Amino acid sequence: MAYDYSECIKHVKSWVENVVQSQYLDAYQAKELLELDERTPDSLFAEDTGRPLIVAFMGGTGVGKSSLLNRLAGQDIARTGVERPTSREVTLYHHQDISVQQLPEGLPLEKIKISTHQNDERKNILWIDMPDFDSVEQANKQLVMEWLPHIDVLIYVVSPERYRDGKAWRLLLAEGASHAWLFVLNKWDQGDSVQYEDFKKQLAEAGFTDPKIYRTTCFPPDSTDEFNMLVQHLESLSEQQIVDELKQRGLRIRAKLLEEKLTACQQNFDTEKYEQLTAFARQQWKKTEKLFAEAFRWPVQQLAQSYADKGGRKPDIDLWDSWAQSRLNDVLDEIAFKAEALKIPVKPLKTKLTELSQQAEKTLVTEAELACRKALIKPGNRIQRFLIILMKLLEFILPAAALGLVGYQVFIGYYESVEEGNPFLGVNFVAHSILLILLSWLIPFFLRKKLQPSLKKTAEYGLQKGVDAGLKKLEREILDVLETEQQATRQYYQQLEEMKDKCRNNVQQTNKQQVKQLNGMLVDNQ
Repeated sequence: MAYDYSECIKHVKSWVENVVQSQYLDAYQAKELLELDERTPDSLFAEDTGRPLIVAFMGGTGVGKSSLLNRLAGQDIARTGVERPTSREVTLYHHQDISVQQLPEGLPLEKIKISTHQNDERKNILWIDMPDFDSVEQANKQLVMEWLPHIDVLIYVVSPERYRDGKAWRLLLAEGASHAWLFVLNKWDQGDSVQYEDFKKQLAEAGFTDPKIYRTTCFPPDSTDEFNMLVQHLESLSEQQIVDELKQRGLRIRAKLLEEKLTACQQNFDTEKYEQLTAFARQQWKKTEKLFAEAFRWPVQQLAQSYADKGGRKPDIDLWDSWAQSRLNDVLDEIAFKAEALKIPVKPLKTKLTELSQQAEKTLVTEAELACRKALIKPGNRIQRFLIILMKLLEFILPAAALGLVGYQVFIGYYESVEEGNPFLGVNFVAHSILLILLSWLIPFFLRKKLQPSLKKTAEYGLQKGVDAGLKKLEREILDVLETEQQATRQYYQQLEEMKDKCRNNVQQTNKQQVKQLNGMLVDNQ
């Protein structure tokens, strides 16, 4: 379980770093996931099995927690005094057979004091005296926060005059569900039952049902002192079964917290928002395309005339100018602004839209030139091309037919003139024959010339067709960018869901044992 959770954290952090680098998540949104804590009580030791119970005294300045540890040890191992703040370091007190050489990186070793004992009855407990949490020194608070992930049981020490300490209380509320807690009302010889009941009520408001509160004194104990009961309770908690239960409970809580943070992160990858963005992009482009269609008429006409003047050679007139580029950038900016309003990752979208903008001129001009070349190769429409071919055929067929008819008449006229003695063909026949042959060629030739589209009109038709195709291609490229971004977002969302499933599996695979020694020590019954 510990290994699985640690691997899960590493996987999440690796995923977050990749997503941040891809600009689908900014550093602020990724902060909570990047700051996930992998540290556990097990990380203090070389081996994960058979470790001791880690117990820490925590409290405000002057409540006597260091004195309690000294009383436990039977010697002065933790600094005490009347000058505040008194505790500026962490004191570790443990059996001499326990190795604590695996202190995690990042802990200020110069502020750690280690003392050992030889009492085998307390071999399974490692005691820690924490710095004063409410100290004026900010380093003390940081030191406490560094040690918290390594602790199984926190002993929250208060005194009658300081049991409503604000800073320590806020820490209790923040960390309440993450640890097992015992409570010590120290200097009880200076307190009364009203303060005890008020403190108990305060703990109930924090979520502790029937909290374990021990009343102790710093001076020679009297009949009301419960220090030995506190020690006996802690010794009962040092059984390996309970240590394992505390470890499993801590991992369950962390897994649930991780799942909650992953769920919160999923809100940044809502793919349904892309449907709104796509609809908006279509609407905006429809207006822009209409504007472009009107604005390109003049440059298309100028280009077509230039093609005609140069005999079909490429002119030096630019179809795409700064005005067109500005209008395209405007619509792409509107799409980016809409994405930002919908809280869609806008940086990768802007990057792709910028690339599209830079290639827009090439896209449209290429389409226009290609369509123009095709139009010049095959001028006119299909009907025109069919009629032109037909006229070309008729230019040959009709004159040939006329010549055949004239030849036939010449032959017949000659035969009849010989047989009957009539005069041969006259001048009228010659004139009519020439006129017939001429008209049979001239009529299809004239019609073919009339049907042949002008070079200007052909170029204009091709350029306009290419501009329309280029604008449609730009629209497809914009929609393709949105589709690509939606797919990437959907993939990240699914990856988050897979990581959440791993967290749930870790939680479900853990046995939730009910240990009576932990009753009253937990905010809930996990």
